[in-house]
Amino acid sequence: MRATVVGALAALCGLTGNPPAAAAAPQDALSIMRSLRSSGCGGRSGVPAPLNAHAALNSAAALWSRGTPLQSAIARSGYREDQSAGLHVSGDIQSLRPALSQRLCAALTDASMIDAGILVRGRDIWIVVAAPFAVPAAAAAGTVEGDVLRLVNAARAQPQRCGQRTFPPAAPLTLNEQLARAAQGHAEDMLRYDYFEHAGRDGSAPAQRVAATGYDYRLVGENLAFGPETPQEAVRGWLASPGHCQNIMDPRFTDFGVAFASTRSGQPRIYWVQVFAAAAH
Repeated sequence: MRATVVGALAALCGLTGNPPAAAAAPQDALSIMRSLRSSGCGGRSGVPAPLNAHAALNSAAALWSRGTPLQSAIARSGYREDQSAGLHVSGDIQSLRPALSQRLCAALTDASMIDAGILVRGRDIWIVVAAPFAVPAAAAAGTVEGDVLRLVNAARAQPQRCGQRTFPPAAPLTLNEQLARAAQGHAEDMLRYDYFEHAGRDGSAPAQRVAATGYDYRLVGENLAFGPETPQEAVRGWLASPGHCQNIMDPRFTDFGVAFASTRSGQPRIYWVQVFAAAAH
């Protein structure tokens, strides 16, 4: 989801002049797309990341060609996208490279856009490129937890500017199982009931959820995020937000818990909850 950015480009390129000798074939289109991706286009540098033909996106291109809106076509194909772009070209193989360079260069040179779908019908070609939605595997939750803690403690080890406030280095946080349970419960509740708030669906506040685990607190803080697919992306986003950054850098906090919850099929959604606390004793 990458900050939930989902985009689509759609263009129809008409040609004039002498009729071309041959229409494009799917393999021709993919070859040209890969060439532009590696060499760059439109003033953008190329990227070494591969571009793979994807059967679901071929289906999406077919649905799009029949009038289904691009995002709906991708969803109906079963492909779980983070972001996508599309191009419709009417012409021949000679027209394809300039059309791609002019209209689809940003997507082709985006390293995250690794999958492509193509449909050719006569002299018309529909092209879809997309970045897949990917979340940490459930089996790797412990690793994710450790990664977030490591990144947070690395941030606390350095001075940080959080909006208008500057924080000196702070002592590292300690992972706490009770705080992790409080975080997991809230992440799963937001996922189940499709909301994004510090207040729980039952009206609970972060401190109440922490107390319910048996943790005797004197101070509690909570950071939320919706959309990041990796610990690195989540922590970068929190550090870039003054209020979230202040929670991370608050020297009064000593303990920490983090969790995520994500859909495994259908519409991509992922929620992150980070809980900070200091014990009462």
